[in-house]
Amino acid sequence: MREIHVDEIKKAVAELCLKANFELRKDVLRALKQAVAKETDARAKGILKSIVENAAIARKKRIAICQDTGMATVFIEMGYEVAVRGGDIYEAVDEGVKEAYRKGYLRMSVVDDPLLRKNTNTNTPAMVHIDMVAGDRMRIVVSPKGFGSENKSAIKMFRPTQGADDIKDFVLETVKNAGPDACPPLVLGVGIGGTFEKAALLAKKALLRPIDEKNPAKHLARLEKELIAEINALKIGPMGLGGKATVLGVNVMSLPTHIAGLPVAVNVSCHATRSAERIL
Repeated sequence: MREIHVDEIKKAVAELCLKANFELRKDVLRALKQAVAKETDARAKGILKSIVENAAIARKKRIAICQDTGMATVFIEMGYEVAVRGGDIYEAVDEGVKEAYRKGYLRMSVVDDPLLRKNTNTNTPAMVHIDMVAGDRMRIVVSPKGFGSENKSAIKMFRPTQGADDIKDFVLETVKNAGPDACPPLVLGVGIGGTFEKAALLAKKALLRPIDEKNPAKHLARLEKELIAEINALKIGPMGLGGKATVLGVNVMSLPTHIAGLPVAVNVSCHATRSAERIL
């Protein structure tokens, strides 16, 4: 049995919060640069160039890529042979988030009650998801997601007789409804199957996969490719002002589901799709 002290978890979470907020993921940055090269509309090209320049400045000066530094979602894959010592893992994660958001001068965006709306002034609690896996390692992924795009996400319970075309229509309608409000070009996570709540979690997890990494399932890879083409054909474009790049990538994840249902969730993410990870 391998022991990991909660102080290691706290330190890792703090460093990952800062990294994710200051450094745009390499796969997303590559996609943005490719979009600049392909764009023929002058205004859209100028917007994309500004987004790329903004990412460079954020990285160099260690300042936030976006003013909405998000609500921290933390995914932990913990090996069965790992024992956490020295305290509570959830408290350690929150302490790491608190430290990072204070040190990095990142916006505190979390309220303690969804109706009373009093700011916690710590950007906690984080949303923590823990999966048990084989091995003696712990993988921590921090995703600080802004709510301009989160608010445009959607879920639908399809009939089991419906299929890929119906799912595509739903995803396209979700993008249309998002319009400029989600700060395109977008990255979409799509979760198919499981249950109501599991589809939503799948959609968020899907955002963590590099957008230039091919889906191992051929039918899902085909669905992703078709969605990218059809969404970009909408010509909503960067910041909703027209152009070729409405979406940079679509990642789909699926799970088995009930014979009577077909849950589908779309987690919308903006051009500043952020995450950082570490293995302890």
